[in-house]
Amino acid sequence: MSDYTPRLKAEYKGAIRAAMKEEYSYKNDMQIPRLEKIVLNMGVGEAVKDTKKVKQASEELALIAGQKTVITKAKKSIAGFRVREEMPLGTKVTLRGDKMYEFLDRLINVALPRVRDFRGVKGTSFDGNGNYAMGLKEHIVFPEIEFDKVDEVLGMDIIICTNAKTDAEAKSLLKHFNMPFSA
Repeated sequence: MSDYTPRLKAEYKGAIRAAMKEEYSYKNDMQIPRLEKIVLNMGVGEAVKDTKKVKQASEELALIAGQKTVITKAKKSIAGFRVREEMPLGTKVTLRGDKMYEFLDRLINVALPRVRDFRGVKGTSFDGNGNYAMGLKEHIVFPEIEFDKVDEVLGMDIIICTNAKTDAEAKSLLKHFNMPFSA
């Protein structure tokens, strides 16, 4: 195993933890909020007509995440949407550890600046338990995706899970990671 450490992980262990400890005056290092996981999800609405679209989305999400994805299936049939039970409808992947920090680095420093008319991410998208959710309209902002080979531009959801007790602590943690929150 190599001794490589992702840039953001090293930054967290060094400066960010110290800054958070000072900001919230934690008595114990274990109280300092940290990232637990990042979940990426792509719902493929077109999958009802063409099941190959889910496979394509799964391959593209695997390129972005750097690990294998799971294809999500319908729990029950909905006649109005022409959905059958167990029909593949999307794909998801959960990142932890080094891959999570690598992805967050690419998201903040490469992908988000490539979004058209980008003015920052919404600072109110916390769930009350310190988790942050955001959506991207185009998955092609990631450099791993070759624009010429994409049949269809898909959106994706990104959920950043922290062990922070409050939204304020979680927002502060993400601000230390240079998450570009809009005003």
